Amino acid sequence: MFDAGIHLKVTQVGNVIIGDDVEIGSNVSVDRGALGSTIIGKGTKVDNLVQIAHNVVIGEHCLVISQVGIAGSAKLGNYVVLAGQVGIAGHLKIGNQVTVGSKAGVMNDIPDGEQWLGIPAQPDKQAKRVLIALQRLPELLRRFAEWEKKKLGDK
Repeated sequence: MFDAGIHLKVTQVGNVIIGDDVEIGSNVSVDRGALGSTIIGKGTKVDNLVQIAHNVVIGEHCLVISQVGIAGSAKLGNYVVLAGQVGIAGHLKIGNQVTVGSKAGVMNDIPDGEQWLGIPAQPDKQAKRVLIALQRLPELLRRFAEWEKKKLGDK
């Protein structure tokens, strides 16, 4: 909250619920809920150096790999895999059986069963096409410059 030119502290009075067979690595930060609960579902494995913000709900049997950050009130379905250094924006819904590739920045909801990667994160097939195009860009620019020189030389 912001009032009279200063940031005000919002007291977090909720709790954290950790399901059965959950593993939490070292230096993991799990914020208690603001009013309700932050929940980590049964069988979920959380690697080292992960930030789980207030009111996040992580489903069952998820894998959250090192250096992931999940912003407040995000909801992850069951069997979600977040590879290393993924960032999930707040209030998003990540469906069941979703895989998000390393270093992806997720800024949109992801439907069930999809694989996303990139910054900003997008469906994997689209992201791979963009990466391939970027690798070709220097050669395409060189060819275009040669074409432009030739066209201007013809005038």
